[in-house]
Order: sequence, then structure tokens, then C-alpha cells
Amino acid sequence: MERLDFASWPRRERFEFFSHCSDPFFSVCFRLDVTKLHRYTHARGLSFYYALIWLCTRAIGEVEAFSYGMLDGELVRYESRRPSFTDLRGGSEGFYIVTMPCEGSLEEFCAAAKARSESQSCFIDLSQEGDDMIFFSCLPWVDITALTNERDFDPNDAIPRVAWGKYVEENGRETLGLSLEINHRFIDGLHIGRFAEALQRRIEALEI
Repeated sequence: MERLDFASWPRRERFEFFSHCSDPFFSVCFRLDVTKLHRYTHARGLSFYYALIWLCTRAIGEVEAFSYGMLDGELVRYESRRPSFTDLRGGSEGFYIVTMPCEGSLEEFCAAAKARSESQSCFIDLSQEGDDMIFFSCLPWVDITALTNERDFDPNDAIPRVAWGKYVEENGRETLGLSLEINHRFIDGLHIGRFAEALQRRIEALEI
């Protein structure tokens, strides 16, 4: 984490403008083509869920706007963000939350996420929580077109919230609705577009 000079931050005026809003958060839901990702994970016996978490985390890391936050009243830039994701064991209705670094290759992360998830015995390990996270969740039972998250209102909350629904097939392609909820004080539509482009590019670069 790096502390920055707020006065010289190029985004300062926009940050101050949206700071006057009683609710500076907004959500965007867009279609993501996951045809190649589904084939890739199926061929290798990988978790589609863990793989998309890795891809989203890497894509967010490509867009500098997602790295900013406020900590103790100071502007900071996180070197990287850690995924914090809900998970559900087979036969259970009670989900739990796993937080871990996004390290290694896609395959290495999937293996580490599986091991961490299976070994966690508590609902949430609070010792792993921090402001450098990305919240992930999935509703694989429905094709989502919009989604919002619960929160304790904090105007300095810069944690991105990413969620998606089930993928659907049409004309030989598989797509899903992906929701991204962010704080407008830090992130604009342009940055969401760059994230979406980076994510789709990473999916298409997978070698089946």
C-alpha cells in the first residue's frame, strides 16, 4: 500500500464532486461471453467459479482506478487486491466467505482456492479481512440482469463487488450477466469499460 498526496491527485475534483452525493455508489450489469472459459475449465477439470474469480481479479488489477482507496482519511493506492468470495459446500444451504491472495497461475489459484475453502471451518476468518479486497459472489440458479449488495454505509468504501449468475447458451455461445458495484468517487464508467475489455480479452486468450 502506498500513501498518496490527495491535493495533487488528478481525480481530486471528481472525488470531491461525488462526495456531495448521499449515495455515491452505482452498479452496472453487462453480458460476458464465457464460451471459451467454460470449455477451458471443463477440459482441465477446474472450477469455473474459481477461474472467473482469478480472471476478474487480474482484470481489475489492469485498471489503476480500482487500486485507490481512503484509509484513515488519507488517499492510498493498493499494490493489489485480494478476492474475498462466498462459497457453498455440496448438500449445505449455509454459505461461507473465503479471503485469500490471488497468486500464481489460473490453475494454481483454483487449486489453492479449493484447498482453502475445504479447510475453512468458520463462516468467515476476520483476520483475513481488509480494505484491499474484492467481494465476489455467484447466483448460479438465475440469469441475473441486475444486482445490488448489502453494506454498512461508508462513503470511503472502495471495495469492488462483483457477482454473476448462471451462463445461458444462445446461437452456440455461452454468456452470463456480470454485475459490478463500485464507488463513483473512485471509478467512472470508462474504468468499468476497461475492466470489461480486459476481462474478455483474458478469457479469449485462454488456450483450449
